[in-house]
Amino acid sequence: MPTPEAHVPVQDYRIGPLDTVSITVFQEPDLSVKDVVVEASGTLSLPLLGKTQVAGLTTSELAADLQAKYGARYVRNPQVNVTITNPVSQQVTVEGNVIQPGSYPVAGRMTLLRALASARGPTRMAALDEVVVFRVVNGQRMGALFDVNAIRKGRAPDPQIMGDDMVIVGFNAVKGAYRDFLQTAPVFAIFRNF
Repeated sequence: MPTPEAHVPVQDYRIGPLDTVSITVFQEPDLSVKDVVVEASGTLSLPLLGKTQVAGLTTSELAADLQAKYGARYVRNPQVNVTITNPVSQQVTVEGNVIQPGSYPVAGRMTLLRALASARGPTRMAALDEVVVFRVVNGQRMGALFDVNAIRKGRAPDPQIMGDDMVIVGFNAVKGAYRDFLQTAPVFAIFRNF
């Protein structure tokens, strides 16, 4: 039986400004480049082609584009391989009740559990059944609610996190009030409302 995660559609990483890429043209070392940073304009300077727009393309789309361009004028049946050696343009922001809130790079296949792990995990007061992921879809901001406990137990798929997503972990008011009570009770040594 496949795991629930197997049903989650995976979207390829899209190259963006300041990502570092390597491009290999098989048996053409003069056309290959290693560890080149994409300019802020989203372009790379490539041998024979000059400035080439690469931002917004996946590695396979860029490879196909370069094969067509090199094949049309310079190399017979070129085989191009593109790898992202340092992805930095796509970030996920993790906020709320996590140990280390902040922005983290989306490298490889980032999932919700991996995003939470990047933020060093949820706090003790986190409401793991109230984790919201915000994302822009077709120019509209949308959100989805996830239950991390169900994901951890395999009852729900671990959703893919994409660049510019925002993950917000909710606050468990009961746990928080109980913890606040425990922290203040020894100091005052009296019964208090909480």
